[in-house]
Amino acid sequence: MGKLDVQKLKETLKYLESKQRELKKQNQNDTRSLESMIKYLKKDMMEQHDLADHHQLIKKEIKDTESFIENVKNIIKINS
Repeated sequence: MGKLDVQKLKETLKYLESKQRELKKQNQNDTRSLESMIKYLKKDMMEQHDLADHHQLIKKEIKDTESFIENVKNIIKINS
């Protein structure tokens, strides 16, 4: 398990959270582009920060953005 770049992960998490809030505000509007962006962000975070090395179940929970965000927060807390 490599050293986690906590600051970079925090910044990426903030961006993901903002996109998730934006998605929730969209309601009935076309949200496909936001959903695609969020999906890409989560996948990129997994790869860039080797999150599976820091949390065993995060790969299984990647589809649920809220759970993913909470897991990343826990990873940051543990590694800060």
